[in-house]
Amino acid sequence: MNVFKKYILWACLGAVLYVFLSYHFVIFGKHIKPLKKSRLTLEYTFFNVYGKSNAKILSIDDLREDGIADLLMDMGVMGEKEYDRLMAKYEDDY
Repeated sequence: MNVFKKYILWACLGAVLYVFLSYHFVIFGKHIKPLKKSRLTLEYTFFNVYGKSNAKILSIDDLREDGIADLLMDMGVMGEKEYDRLMAKYEDDY
């Protein structure tokens, strides 16, 4: 393998790692939706919402701060009244 191919391989691996550091991949059954992270981290890179209540999901600070509540509303998992109620619970933290 020549040097150019090695550079390309390492660049591709670096790009994949950067995507994993930059996005949450939220799994809704058969659908996977990306959610931009507010900081580079590997925490909650893959997150399955199956079997979790909306309150439990929003109790995770990293996901809530990155906007998972809006994604839950877009996917029809949570209504606007529940969104307002749950977000008011965490509003005092800011």
